[in-house]
Order: sequence, then structure tokens, then C-alpha cells
Amino acid sequence: MAIRGINHITLATGDLDRAIAFYRDALGCVLRAQWDSGAYLEAGTLWLCLSFDPKARTAPHPDYTHIAFDVAPDDFAAFAARVAVQAPIWRDNRSEGASLYILDPDGHKLELHVGSLDTRLAVYADRPGYTLSPR
Repeated sequence: MAIRGINHITLATGDLDRAIAFYRDALGCVLRAQWDSGAYLEAGTLWLCLSFDPKARTAPHPDYTHIAFDVAPDDFAAFAARVAVQAPIWRDNRSEGASLYILDPDGHKLELHVGSLDTRLAVYADRPGYTLSPR
């Protein structure tokens, strides 16, 4: 037995309406359900849950932990330009593909990224110190 993938991601929010508006309006997620203390949205095949929590922090965590959303190459430039004026940037791109690193209204670190694991591994294939494993 093995993990098949990500089932869903739940993010705590101190302001449910603000979080829904960000994920729906700025990032283009589809709102599928909403109730007093939460909401379900779709981001492609990802199921995203927003859960109201009065203790939710609005400052980003100090580490590199983040969620990266996949963006089509042809859509990236226009999409990133539109999102960049609606969300603070928390890091400059240093990856092999186009990326925009933003914060959601509750300080969750997000990345909009073009690329796949295969494109990432291709960059590291010849770098010293990296060992790639066969599938």
C-alpha cells in the first residue's frame, strides 16, 4: 500500500469571507460549499478546505513551508501579474521554472509555479551532490 496523492488541504482562517474571496476571486478557485465555519473550494483537482479558527495567525511562519499551485505556462505571466497586485510577495523566484511566491490573507505561504517534478529533476541531474532515484 502507498499514498496515492493529496486528498485535501485545510487552511485555518480568521476571516472566512476574506479567505473565500481571495481563493475564489484572486486565484480562481471554484467555491463548492460554504457553511458558518468553513468552505470547500476546488483548485483544479485539489480539494481545498478553509476552516474558521479565531486563533488563526496572520503573520507568515518563518520557515520555507508552503503550498505550490500548478499554473499552465501560457497562463503564467498574465495570471502572476494579476495576483501580484492582490497579494504580498514573500520570496523572489530562485527555482528552475516560473514562480510567484505570495501570501494569502492569513499569512499562508503559497507559490504559483510552472513545471513538474520531472522538469525539476532534469535541472538537478548533473549537479554535484544530488542523487536521482529511478522510478
